[in-house]
Amino acid sequence: MRQYQQLTREKRYAIHMLIQAGYSHRRIAKVMFVHHSTVSREIKRNTRVCAYRHGVAEDLARARRKKSRRPTKLTSENLLLIGACLRKHWSPEQVSGRLKLEGLLNISHETIYKYIHRNKADGGKLHTLLRLKKKYRRPYGSNKRFVIQNRISIDQRPAIVGEKSRVGDWELDTIISRKHPSVLISMVERRSRFTLIAKAQSKHSARVAHSIRNMLRLHKDKVLSITSDNGREFSMHQRLKKWLDTDYYFCHPYSSWERGLNENTNGLIRHYAPKGSSFEHIGRDRLKQIMSNLNTRPRKVLGYLTPQEVYYGLRQ
Repeated sequence: MRQYQQLTREKRYAIHMLIQAGYSHRRIAKVMFVHHSTVSREIKRNTRVCAYRHGVAEDLARARRKKSRRPTKLTSENLLLIGACLRKHWSPEQVSGRLKLEGLLNISHETIYKYIHRNKADGGKLHTLLRLKKKYRRPYGSNKRFVIQNRISIDQRPAIVGEKSRVGDWELDTIISRKHPSVLISMVERRSRFTLIAKAQSKHSARVAHSIRNMLRLHKDKVLSITSDNGREFSMHQRLKKWLDTDYYFCHPYSSWERGLNENTNGLIRHYAPKGSSFEHIGRDRLKQIMSNLNTRPRKVLGYLTPQEVYYGLRQ
């Protein structure tokens, strides 16, 4: 029997966009690989003022989830049973397995670990009964996604940016090396495909912001907007806005196609800095050479002009 899974924020955004495109409920369900009743129920529950909005839908779903009452296995009787086993210096996994074997309680060892650490936070001593005093590990999938403060969504970006009719709108991303802490920062201008590349010693937001500022120092008059993903390395976006006097927008989570040009450019850069390689020996001269190769390459989308020619208006 298939278990029910609640819709995520990204799926609610997809429903919103498909409704805007005029898709029926059944067609939306087919595109999203869910049952049509799931889509119908979602829209019926979360429609307000005759319209479905993914942000409002997510807030309403969170509110309902918070109000819902979940049955707990950590009753006072079961806690006494678990405590008695722990005092025998059994591990949570041993407690879980033995109680299941005896038919007394079906509970996971992760739930027992959570209870022990809540007990510790409340001043309890159950954690001292554990044989191995390891640092608490959150269960897989339980980490909350880092949220950048005061971010402005791509939904609020002016339509002219999407038209690619002017020079000055940039897409921003980082390229990571698994063998070295340094990262490459790539920026591509949407109209001309003109590419800038810089190197930061780490993915720390302050270092990344400083490298971006230096990279754009000579191009400040051609920076009208910047669009990036939601990586925490861009959490100093407000400082960049102030330094460059520009607008800064963030894509939706897990929506790399909203920066498709940047992703494609990263693929071109990977030709010179392959995956698995170290960026340790890539210096300024090498970066200049890579940028020159990319910016002087004729592009079909530009009528076989080069990004450099379009960016600087050398040939009309």
